[in-house]
Amino acid sequence: MLTSIALYLALGCFVGILSGLLGIGGGVIVVPILLYCLPLQGIAGHLNLLALGTSMASVAFTSFVSARVHNRRKTILWPVVFCLSPGVVAGTLLGGFIAVLLPGELLSAIFVVFLFYVACQMLLDIAPKPSRRLPGTAGLAGVGVGIGFFSSFVGIGGGTVIIPFLTLCNVPLREAVATSTGTGFPIALAGSAIYLIQGWGVADLPPHSLGFIYLPALLGLVGASMLTAPLGAKLAYRVSVPRLKRLFALFLCCISAHLLYTIIKTTFMV
Repeated sequence: MLTSIALYLALGCFVGILSGLLGIGGGVIVVPILLYCLPLQGIAGHLNLLALGTSMASVAFTSFVSARVHNRRKTILWPVVFCLSPGVVAGTLLGGFIAVLLPGELLSAIFVVFLFYVACQMLLDIAPKPSRRLPGTAGLAGVGVGIGFFSSFVGIGGGTVIIPFLTLCNVPLREAVATSTGTGFPIALAGSAIYLIQGWGVADLPPHSLGFIYLPALLGLVGASMLTAPLGAKLAYRVSVPRLKRLFALFLCCISAHLLYTIIKTTFMV
């Protein structure tokens, strides 16, 4: 039990810094750790749903704190947030309903190629065409649906896709990171509500669960991440843009490699 609590607190510190610095929720890191920690506490049932629900709820808190710091710097593009957020939420819900009907491995593979492409552009410092700009309101809403749809299949938070999309549209990286934190809060809030509702009344959940949200883990994660998220957000303005680009590119490479391994394992090792 003490080992799990220590891991929750350490993970929360790390996720908070990542959220503020790179504008990502950290779910791709939180979920595997929860899948390791929950069985240590004697939890065996509904592991995946508890990990996903708890991770989503922690992202809601972390994104909110990070967004407050970035907002004080006036770097969040709120019109973009307001246009993207409804589409991302709708896309996530849509993807959740039809995930069983489409080949998830194919979508994940396309996503991996996209992430590797963006990472290479950033590492090689290849600038997008100067003429490329953000689409209009309808275009952003449509892009939001696509981001949410992809995210629901591959288990990645919206920020991992939103930031590359914004940078490809010539949005400066710091503004892209800040805007991602603003978009992450409503997405995580909606996702948390879904996991709470889906798990409400399920009989065999562990004690201290709120639907598919495990409160002891959530408190440990949030307690630490809310303290370190402002530090990560401040670091985003102290780290040079080229270095910030490299950090985010390396993060994308790690996510891509993890997804590629998952695809290979699912396809050939079952």
